[in-house]
Amino acid sequence: MSDQMSRRGFMSAAATGAVALAGVALAGCSSTSASSEKSSEKEKAVKPVILVTSFGTSYNDSRHITIGAIEDAIREKYWQDYDIRRAFTAQIIIDKLKERDGITIDNMTEALDRCVEDGVKEIVVQPTHLMAGLEYTDVKDELDKYADKFDKISLGDPLLTSDDDFKKVAAAIKENMASFDDGKTALCLMGHGTEADSNADYAKMQEVFKNEGLTQFFVGTVEAEPTCEDVIAAASAAGYKKAVLAPFMVVAGDHANNDMADETDPDSWAAKFVAAGFEVTCLLQGLGQNVAVDDIYVSHVDDAIAKL
Repeated sequence: MSDQMSRRGFMSAAATGAVALAGVALAGCSSTSASSEKSSEKEKAVKPVILVTSFGTSYNDSRHITIGAIEDAIREKYWQDYDIRRAFTAQIIIDKLKERDGITIDNMTEALDRCVEDGVKEIVVQPTHLMAGLEYTDVKDELDKYADKFDKISLGDPLLTSDDDFKKVAAAIKENMASFDDGKTALCLMGHGTEADSNADYAKMQEVFKNEGLTQFFVGTVEAEPTCEDVIAAASAAGYKKAVLAPFMVVAGDHANNDMADETDPDSWAAKFVAAGFEVTCLLQGLGQNVAVDDIYVSHVDDAIAKL
């Protein structure tokens, strides 16, 4: 939390300084020179863009501290040279936020069109997806349509790409859940699940935990395999009677609050664990709240920029 606060403080100070410098610059320009150099100054003012692309969430509080935290981490490093922008891919969420809260967020097509209209020549798209599943493929396909609209385009990798990514995520989660790790509690992570081949990444994450000696961690999904029942069976076989449930997702949104934590719903993970005799605690924190995870996304932006 202190690192996240330092990021917010950093950006606030940077923004204040930028406004002050802008004021000095404007005060020193005559109206004649401003008019004659209007087009060249406009061209200079167009920064390359890092477009942070997320599925999105209608949970405002979680959005600010997960997706917002990833964006802030990227902005902290690149704010001087890049314009950091946001796009969501879930139109149903975009529409809900507009109708319910009056919040306007571009979908990816709108965000890319806006970049074209603004005269942006160089763009890096950094998805906040966990893995290279169907949604990541959709982002890639959409970006491919704009290949002739920009001079330079680069697409960043999802969170879980290299073997090193998996190990870093395992370490970040271990550190974040350390207060629950008493040797008597199963630490169970609920992912979304996908029909894509990338669903195998959940099993790989489980294997990484095992190889790192973190056998108290169990990984499952809400819409694919391993199932909740698989996780309960594995935790029970290991002798655990207590369990902490946490989302293996960037945002603690609808799935985390309802499919995981709602004990009144017999189909939720919490209800199923209780029915199996576990003492259950639910941790409603998305991976985006973990500074070490945010830093992995920043490293992927680094790699994407290097590809330019």
